This record gives sequence, structure tokens and C-alpha cells, in this order.
Amino acid sequence: MKKIEAIIKPFKLDEVKEALHDVGISGITVTESKGFGRQKGHTELYRGAEYVVDFVPKVKVELVIDDSQLENVVEAIQTAAHTGRIGDGKIFVTNIEEAIRIRTGETGPDAV
Repeated sequence: MKKIEAIIKPFKLDEVKEALHDVGISGITVTESKGFGRQKGHTELYRGAEYVVDFVPKVKVELVIDDSQLENVVEAIQTAAHTGRIGDGKIFVTNIEEAIRIRTGETGPDAV
């Protein structure tokens, strides 16, 4: 099993969700987050004063999938989240040793 964490622009969430649904993914976890990468934030003007916004709003999408789905899922996220501009985000893939469904006690891919 693999865990995919994708940090994306908030306005791309619906497109990513639809793309994941189209490749057969039924469950995701979404967390609002803030951060910065190469863009290192930006400046904003508020009531005539300039402020440095160090952390840019992002959305973190997490899902655990079977190994066989990896290529399709990563491609779906990458295509849906792409704008071609700085700050599009990142996709991280890690191995999952075990998954357990609390309600039924199912383990492994059955728990996902």
C-alpha cells in the first residue's frame, strides 16, 4: 500500500477530487494548511500598509491506495492540480506497512 500526500492550491481541490473519483478513489482526507516553498510568500497591501505574507494558503490531500493504483492516481492529481505557475504544489508517496479498519478489524488493503 502507498500513502499519497499532495499539497495543492485551494482552488484546485474540486478538480483534484473529481479526477480522483474518475480513477476509482472513493475516500480522501483534506486538511487546510499554510506553507511556502520557492515562492517564499508574497506581499499584500491592506489599508495603505504593505504586509509580508510568509505562509501561503494550501490544501493537503491524503489518501492510502493499493500499489496497483499508484501510477493512475499520481497522474490524476498532477494533471488536475497543474496550472503551470509557481506554487502548484508537491506530491509525496510513502510506503504504508499496515492499515486497520477500526469498526470491523479488517487489515491491509481490505481496510482501505
